[in-house]
Amino acid sequence: MKKLWRAVSVGLCGIAAAALIAGCGSTAGNESVQKGILKVGVTNFADTLEPTQNYFGWVVMRYGLGECLTKFDEKMNVQPWLAENWSISDDHLTWTIKIRDGVKFSNGDELTAEAVKASLERVFAKNNRAETFFKYKEIRAEGQNLIITTEKPMPNLMGFLADPLFIVVDTKAEASRDFAKEGPICTGPYMVESFVKEKAVMKKNPNYWAGEVPFETVEIPSIDDPNTRAMALQSGDVDMAVNIAAGDIDTFRNNSQYVVDEISSLRTVLARLNQKGILKDPKVRAALICGCDRETYNKVLLKGTFMAGKAPVPPSMDYGFDQLTDPNAYDPERAARLLDEAGWRDSDGDGIREKDGQPLKLDFVIYNSRAELPLYAEAVQADLKKLGFDIQIKNVDYNLVDQMGIKGEYDLLISNITTANTGDPEIYLSWYWKSNFHGENPQNGSGYSNPALDAKFNALAVEFDKSKRRQLIIEIQQIILNDSAALFLGYPQTNIISSTALAGVKMYPSDYYWVTDLIKPAGK
Repeated sequence: MKKLWRAVSVGLCGIAAAALIAGCGSTAGNESVQKGILKVGVTNFADTLEPTQNYFGWVVMRYGLGECLTKFDEKMNVQPWLAENWSISDDHLTWTIKIRDGVKFSNGDELTAEAVKASLERVFAKNNRAETFFKYKEIRAEGQNLIITTEKPMPNLMGFLADPLFIVVDTKAEASRDFAKEGPICTGPYMVESFVKEKAVMKKNPNYWAGEVPFETVEIPSIDDPNTRAMALQSGDVDMAVNIAAGDIDTFRNNSQYVVDEISSLRTVLARLNQKGILKDPKVRAALICGCDRETYNKVLLKGTFMAGKAPVPPSMDYGFDQLTDPNAYDPERAARLLDEAGWRDSDGDGIREKDGQPLKLDFVIYNSRAELPLYAEAVQADLKKLGFDIQIKNVDYNLVDQMGIKGEYDLLISNITTANTGDPEIYLSWYWKSNFHGENPQNGSGYSNPALDAKFNALAVEFDKSKRRQLIIEIQQIILNDSAALFLGYPQTNIISSTALAGVKMYPSDYYWVTDLIKPAGK
């Protein structure tokens, strides 16, 4: 209970911080905006600006540096970006993509189909994750047409190419520039002046193709603590901030000097369950899941800014959330019965169940850069302790999470994951739950495998009909739920809050587009 109360107190800290900053009397709207300087408070997980390293391409895109061939609109529909249009052959294997004319990289070099070809080939050479999106037989350039022939039909190829991993860079510039330290040469409205993890400084791209760039400079301090970001916004140290914590949002909602843009996200907070140890037993997994009071976590600890978790894909997307059945809804009495049936009993009266001399002990790996994750973890720990689990919480650096997930170095591993960053949730679902027999699906380090589910994934991978894809995704989710394959904790709202000195600040579902050319001084 002490840890649960500590979790509650952490959640309430935001309220205290909000009260403090509400009275500090600073005015919103930093004068720097009128001087051509935009200051943005963010959390930054990137050690470098190399877009093929880890998931650092997200930061390259979020900071207004990089652009892809396609992008997503507010409904997660794929739209042209550096590509003007595209078509597919009758056999569904060859895509012809027209590259937009008149686009230049920030160094003045022309964007050609040949340059895009070289950029894509660089991605595949530097990051094995590229092949989890698609495998190609050939990429060639014919004038301004980029022609990609895939090994098998890829219904969502143009959505895949919107992922920040596929940001288009000028590969020729790499001969004289360290992309990791100095930033890649891209086509976005801004380019790198300086970068360290603690602060990035961008400057106007003089060769930007889509019109006038609104600011001469963009300063982006990394403020990992969401309460501190709120105070920085209130004091005028930043002009806009991304993902303010639940306890602080009302401070800004009730203040006419700020604009709050809050939407239901495409994210799911889940704990992956490693099935190579104690959690190999489906009864133990089911007991763990139905022992967690997810409704209370989200209503009380997170003050209703998250919805209670149930399924892999959040209800913000039309993939059957309401028709899915949760076999492991909260039921602590059932959880206790399942553990008894699985042979786990507290024989020595110390509060921890044992079996064959082994305690029911699990390591719960988390990272702290998202404020909700430790709250969830301590609440889960408190609930499962009542059932006789010994849950040990281990904090790690964010950059270790992907590696630990691949290697299976956890019992539970919490993540806040974008479920449809390619326009639909196929990649997300297959990464974490399709069998990894021969290393072809390295993201699934949990050991989970189900041949029936694999068959559904194989059908989904070549299905172009949208209604049939939707039905397959619903069936895939139900199998995952029936197998107790993961603990789905909640679905966050996401927000971006700005001073009224700015116009055009918008939060998109895909969570890629933070600093854009649409953000301008108000009235201009």
